[in-house]
Formats: sequence, structure tokens, C-alpha cells
Amino acid sequence: MDPGVAFGQVLRELRRDAGLSQEQLAFAAEIERNFVSLMERGVNQPSIRIIFKLAQALGLPPSKMILLVEEKLASDP
Repeated sequence: MDPGVAFGQVLRELRRDAGLSQEQLAFAAEIERNFVSLMERGVNQPSIRIIFKLAQALGLPPSKMILLVEEKLASDP
């Protein structure tokens, strides 16, 4: 699995677990809603700045997001 796709899947899961819409997450992270959609689909990749903004909006450390991506990649056959 591509790391960008894995990041998108993790982002979608975290966003849904937090009970947020793409628009709500984008507003909280101060980014465009369409960028959230593009990241979740693995089309665009976030910069380190965006990862930090998303993590803060989701209430978790950025390292946790990356760890979840690593775990998803490790579990993909």
C-alpha cells in the first residue's frame, strides 16, 4: 500500500472517530475542505505543517498519526 493512501485511510478513521465532518476538521485545522478530501483519497500528501495542524484539530500528537500509518502499512500484505 502507498503511504499516502495509508495516511488518507488513517485520517478518515480518526476524523470519523472524532465525530467530525471533513468541513469541521478543515475549519479546526485551518485548511481547505477539499484538501482534506484529497488527502483522505490519497491524491494529495500533507506537509509536516499540515500533519501538525490535523493532529492538533483531532486532539492527538502528530507522532500518533504517523504511528497509525506505519501500523496500517505493516498490516497490509
